[in-house]
Amino acid sequence: MSIWDGIFGRRNVKLSNRDDAETLASALAGGVSASGKSVTPDTALQLATAWACVRLLSETIGTLPLGVFERDGEDKRPARDSALYDLLHDSPNSDQTAAEFWEGMVACLCLEGNGYAEKSMIGDRLVSLSPLRPDRMKVRRSTTGRRIYRYAGPKGERELDEDQVFHLRGFGVGGDVGLSPVSYARQTMGAAMAADEAAAKIFGSGLQIAGFIDSGQARLTPDQRGEIAKLFERFMGSTNAGKLMVLEAGMKFAPLGMNPEDAQLLMTRAFHVEEICRWFRVPPFMVGHTEKSTSWGTGLEQQMIGFLTFSLRPYLTRIEQAVKKQLLSPSERLRYFAEFNLEGLLRADSQGRAALYNTFAQNGIMDRNEIRGKENLQRRDGADALTVQSNLVPLDQLGKTPPRAVQPAPGEPV
Repeated sequence: MSIWDGIFGRRNVKLSNRDDAETLASALAGGVSASGKSVTPDTALQLATAWACVRLLSETIGTLPLGVFERDGEDKRPARDSALYDLLHDSPNSDQTAAEFWEGMVACLCLEGNGYAEKSMIGDRLVSLSPLRPDRMKVRRSTTGRRIYRYAGPKGERELDEDQVFHLRGFGVGGDVGLSPVSYARQTMGAAMAADEAAAKIFGSGLQIAGFIDSGQARLTPDQRGEIAKLFERFMGSTNAGKLMVLEAGMKFAPLGMNPEDAQLLMTRAFHVEEICRWFRVPPFMVGHTEKSTSWGTGLEQQMIGFLTFSLRPYLTRIEQAVKKQLLSPSERLRYFAEFNLEGLLRADSQGRAALYNTFAQNGIMDRNEIRGKENLQRRDGADALTVQSNLVPLDQLGKTPPRAVQPAPGEPV
């Protein structure tokens, strides 16, 4: 079963003509690497590093709350009365939660370079976003310059106008579609697949690829050769490791092959971890590769800031801008916008968070009830006033409240 069958459901697809069949076959086949391995989203995810990178990016972004906000002068407030708020923040369609939907869309970006969802409208109101399989989508331009999306769905091939499709494009050169990371990384991933297969075969055969039987000057008959081969077969494989074999008539076993250290197989596999992480722009230590230390600082907060800035931010910005451009009308864009809430990623460092709150409270940036709300604590009466560090008095009382007398230090003039 394909990964896209698992995400979008497995259904029979009718293709209307030969071109559609060839396009779909090409998309499903993927690219064949120089190692002879076919690299597709399915085979790529069988690599532990690729699975970890895609899962890390998609699950992290999927669990970040995406809200719709309304501009109110210089301030902003959550637009909970907007229908788009419920779609993006809670449930984009009847089958998925917001976390599941955005997780799947980011996974499509990581593997295919594009994520698609069909818009369902009631009049001018958007009521749902239903994900579409990227491997069954073909994008072209009409004579008027509009994007036309040809989709091989469960009811056959159909065309959708650009106003009917929510399209997330990954990294690219400004074309109609984003570039597929898996397609461009097929040499790296193909080599990693070949290394994994070689390692599996080596360990599966008890670390012995082949060997010779030295019978001295004696010449063996075909029947004797067959008996010796059967004897050795009983001692091959990891399940037979540790057994003691007795050789008769002065025979000696001469192994042929290289162990993993001689072949540098383990170093090769470790190198592929770093290579695949480069393709997905994920720091290796975040997928369990701790062979080399990170240069992103020693604290968890510094590492999370680096991950947010260099790994997550491009995806988050693409999603926010795509929502603004494709799901809001030109007049609504002047009033509303979508934004991810990133505070959850930076909550791990309690000491740093406490210092930040202390600075905000003492400089009139946040009141204490706002801080309590950030920590999911109940509001308190009398904690709504903004204070400053001098005497922690309300801002509207600055210059009106006399300064508190300070007791002089010993030895200072009164």
